[in-house]
Amino acid sequence: MKISAVFPCLSVHLCSRFHLRCQQIKGWLPKNPMKLDKEALPDLEETDCYTAPFSRARMHHFTINNRETFFSNSTRSRIVHHVLQRTKYEDGKSKMGINRLLGNNTYEAAFPPHEGGYKSRHPIKTHGAQNHRHLLYERWARWGIWYKYQPLDLIRRYFGEKIGLYFAWLGWYTGMLIPAALVGVFVFLYGLFTMDSSQVSKEICEANSTIMCPMCEETCEPWTLSDSCVYAKVTRLFDNGGTVFFAIFMAIWATVFLEFWKRRRAELTYDWDLIDWEEEEEELRPQFEAKYSRVERVNPISGKPEPFQPFSDKLSRLLVSVSGIFFMISLVLTAVFAVVVFRLIAMEKFASFNWNFVKKNWQFATSGTGVCINFMIIMSLNVVYEKVAYLLTNLEHPRTESEWENSFALKMFLFQFVNLNSSTFYIAFFLGRFAGRPGKYNKLFNRWRLEECHPSGCLIDLCLQMGVIMFFKQIWNNFMELGYPLLQNWWSRRKMKKGGGGGGGG
Repeated sequence: MKISAVFPCLSVHLCSRFHLRCQQIKGWLPKNPMKLDKEALPDLEETDCYTAPFSRARMHHFTINNRETFFSNSTRSRIVHHVLQRTKYEDGKSKMGINRLLGNNTYEAAFPPHEGGYKSRHPIKTHGAQNHRHLLYERWARWGIWYKYQPLDLIRRYFGEKIGLYFAWLGWYTGMLIPAALVGVFVFLYGLFTMDSSQVSKEICEANSTIMCPMCEETCEPWTLSDSCVYAKVTRLFDNGGTVFFAIFMAIWATVFLEFWKRRRAELTYDWDLIDWEEEEEELRPQFEAKYSRVERVNPISGKPEPFQPFSDKLSRLLVSVSGIFFMISLVLTAVFAVVVFRLIAMEKFASFNWNFVKKNWQFATSGTGVCINFMIIMSLNVVYEKVAYLLTNLEHPRTESEWENSFALKMFLFQFVNLNSSTFYIAFFLGRFAGRPGKYNKLFNRWRLEECHPSGCLIDLCLQMGVIMFFKQIWNNFMELGYPLLQNWWSRRKMKKGGGGGGGG
């Protein structure tokens, strides 16, 4: 079912800012190989004039050359979604909104369609763009245009201000990562070239006659200190004098990135007339209106009656939400403890393994399997956390959309911070601290001896933990962003072909 809105409906439900009548000022587009020129992006120039919230009573004050194109596609979609969220489909205070129909599976999905195709048989330079989607694909989304600056004004016009600000931040962040990546590569190369000159590595590698105590009970055997020579050299890659410099550099980089992004964001909010936009546009959530429509009070700012949530109801819902957050955090800590127990058990099993290669490298095998299991737990719990955070946020019944987003973002931050960093925190600050001494080792449940670090430290375990999580998490995110939609489209086309073939044969 396709729903559209005509101009009178759009003008009634809209409070966005639009251009007043004024003189158009042509901007100068520099011929920079990284910037899009006027021929490549003909819609880049806009009128430079004042804006004001749109009102039908003052329609003659606005620049309306064509009613069909006055409202952008993103604005039209936002207005239609606003109407659908506040339209009742049955009698009753809660029988309202498209979100409820989606929740009870009346509809499978609700989304704004694109305005047309993104490909054309003719070149864009000679025949122009068919629509804004085609223009965005040719001058922004194609792989061959990766070195160009983003057409933020066109992105904002097609997707809206929030998506435009997101891609502005993403481009700024990606650009700022270039100096950080270069410095990181130089620090790594410095550690690589000075790996053999480390005094600690030399002492460990040359200690052929130093006998070390077994790392575990019963199955482990005594070993020489030189057996950990490889671990000592690898540790040198990440633990050298350049690492201290890199840590100081990243602290300065983070501050510079944040301050310059604030400056860039201020420029965009001024150019796009987004200053105080949230305060002007803020409306009550339809779910809040449906839930508390019977209790009203006068808004001290607008002077109009609006639904009101009693303090006792808000407090009880907040307590339930906080309890759910603490429960999920405790679940993370329990999972970390389970991985610790697994490492203790695996340590004894790998040390007595029949395969000599595994038996000789049982420490690496223990760390590697523990990290992989921990990564799978992290990714599994991330899916659970997102659903729990969504349910808890809806349970609180936030008053406005911004309050809902802030509450949801806070929960996701807490969940992911604990989920991603708890195991890393354990390795960095607790692993090997409570192992005990020869003759008096500490044991977990009076059964398994606590794990120790390598003679060169636990940094190799920490690097392995962070490297596996960051590498595979990036691969998974890229797959979900790029690969999964392609698979979905391929499967949908396959089903449509089968359905069409079956229909023709019947």
